[in-house]
Amino acid sequence: MRYPRRVADKPATRRVSIRPAQGQRRAVDYAAELNPEQLAVVMHPGGAMLVLAGAGSGKTRTVVYRVARLLEDRVDPGAILLLTFTNRAAREMLSRVGLLLGRDAGRVTGGTFHSVGNRLLRRYGDRLGYPSNYGILDREDSRDLMGTALADVVPSTPNRRLPGGAVLVEIYSFVINTGRSLEEVVASRFPQFSGDVDTMQAVFRRYLERKRAASVMDYDDLLLNWLLLLRRHDDVRRQLAARFRHVLVDEYQDTNRLQADIVDLSLGPEKNLMVVGDDAQSIYAFRGAEYANILTFPERYPGCATFRLETNYRSLPPILSLANASIVNNERQFPKQLRPVREGGEPPVLCAAPSPESQAAFVAQRILEQIDEGVPLPEIAVLYRNHSHSLELEVELTRRNIPYEVRSGLRFFEQRHVKDVLAHLRFVANPRDEVAFARMARLKPRLGNRLVARVWDSLAGSGEPLEALSRVDARALGLPGAAANSVRNLAELVSRLVKLRSRPGEMVREVVGSGYREYVRAQLDNASARLEDIEQLALFADGYDSLNALLDEVTLMNELSGEDVTVEEGERERVTLSTIHQAKGLEWRAVFIVWLAEGRFPTARAEDMEEERRLFYVACTRAKDELILCYPLVARDRYRVDVILEPSRFVAELPDDSCQRWQVQESEPQQELPEGGRYELPGFLGDGGDDVN
Repeated sequence: MRYPRRVADKPATRRVSIRPAQGQRRAVDYAAELNPEQLAVVMHPGGAMLVLAGAGSGKTRTVVYRVARLLEDRVDPGAILLLTFTNRAAREMLSRVGLLLGRDAGRVTGGTFHSVGNRLLRRYGDRLGYPSNYGILDREDSRDLMGTALADVVPSTPNRRLPGGAVLVEIYSFVINTGRSLEEVVASRFPQFSGDVDTMQAVFRRYLERKRAASVMDYDDLLLNWLLLLRRHDDVRRQLAARFRHVLVDEYQDTNRLQADIVDLSLGPEKNLMVVGDDAQSIYAFRGAEYANILTFPERYPGCATFRLETNYRSLPPILSLANASIVNNERQFPKQLRPVREGGEPPVLCAAPSPESQAAFVAQRILEQIDEGVPLPEIAVLYRNHSHSLELEVELTRRNIPYEVRSGLRFFEQRHVKDVLAHLRFVANPRDEVAFARMARLKPRLGNRLVARVWDSLAGSGEPLEALSRVDARALGLPGAAANSVRNLAELVSRLVKLRSRPGEMVREVVGSGYREYVRAQLDNASARLEDIEQLALFADGYDSLNALLDEVTLMNELSGEDVTVEEGERERVTLSTIHQAKGLEWRAVFIVWLAEGRFPTARAEDMEEERRLFYVACTRAKDELILCYPLVARDRYRVDVILEPSRFVAELPDDSCQRWQVQESEPQQELPEGGRYELPGFLGDGGDDVN
């Protein structure tokens, strides 16, 4: 796909009439309630419209008033189709329309692509051979059925590890949503399975057969079958085009190729399509979002009216100046300049810290200062490029009893892949830990719950599980050949880990290098990010000289959250920790962006540097009052060598006067607290309790 370079088209100059239809009195004074940019969009008569809505520019308000204006001008509510990226967004928009007009807007069809597709397929699905009561598979159901299809095609486990159900669903979904060939997707995103394309084709065909036999659709089918309905049944397409005379699409920059084609085929001859989005906030290519959809919209709809919403109601001027100065470096874009409504504000802070730990300490200290300044905890957020960047910060916030929530998913040490690796370390530290052994053993091929329990009973009965593991009698336990081989491999791995127990970071790497890397790539989705998390865990573990010290820290991380500190009793306020992808659409008074170093943000494996810069732009424009950019000067690599880090190019390219520059000094070690009074043991411990030290 060829992208335009610095698309500079301006909105067509048109006279906009805001007079109501003859004999009609409007309930809404649009000219009084909207700024001129928004008003031009709301009052535009129709046809193809591209609305480039900058961050904090009142995009939702504009869509709401547009729908209200159409209804006030006697457009049948049933003729309006509003497509959003969450059902909640659609409900809120239509609720606001109803409040504006003083009447229910429930007859407007609004919702996500998937929910609207489901409604249409309930009515027309028989054209594709589906009953009206077809079932819908959620992601877990899809993984289970894909696993069954894999077992049908490959009844016995081959010598090499094939992708599991979760990875196959990830590949299948990406192929369906982007329209790319399986060969292309595997070569670019899953090259380790390049030799298994024919097997995958067979598995996917079997998966389709099983879905059809069960009269079920997965989430991707709701879009694919909607498109097939429009392409293969022209009478249905004409009916829907006649029904939906006005189509509005929110967050258009996040649509994939499949969704864009659905929209294009849903239009009648009038082409009354309004797409709203911001090319500068297109950051979901990894999910299949197609950046070209919004950039090439004027080419697909020649003569479309283009509007820009550039008045920002969210951020103080210095924050917008920095954001504008950053995004201007992108070549593929519709240029725009956010203009602030608010006044005042201090320049954003650019803070260099000596190390990742001192970066975390600085952020935690500044959060405490913001609390003292009256900033509520929910109005503070720390954003990062990858979830692994939260590790040191989670440790520091826990140590300081600052409550937090992780918007980007589970806390670092609660994630499945992190717990898998730590299970190996826990077993070495405590060979009687049955839970750790079972988790570790189940990762090996052909070792299910029943066989793992049989092996554990043998180890536990020996009194010395570590030594007994290397002497397991596979024949006596009735272990099949493949399972016996897995037990031997596990024993060899544990033996190597025992020798490394004074170097916990190397223990983590040994686990990964002894088969877990291949397990992640074959069985877990988002494998590259998970492996990056584990390497970050290894670097974190490098800071500990003993295995027990590391495990003590990790255990306390899971137990302590600071929930009852710095907030009133009964409140559940938290600082937000989030990846930038999860933070899109949100805002906070104070925003920290951490790990702004080359190789971390942008990531070393980034293929599209302009999308990385858009990600930085999205992060900056989440801040209302205060923006603090942070990066460590030095980080320790796997060989315990300090590596000097360069600041992110997104920081280096900023004008000198765009931010204040701070330098963090290494903090002094905390002094030990003075001894308090003697602890009195509870009476229920019985006599002799005073002997406990």
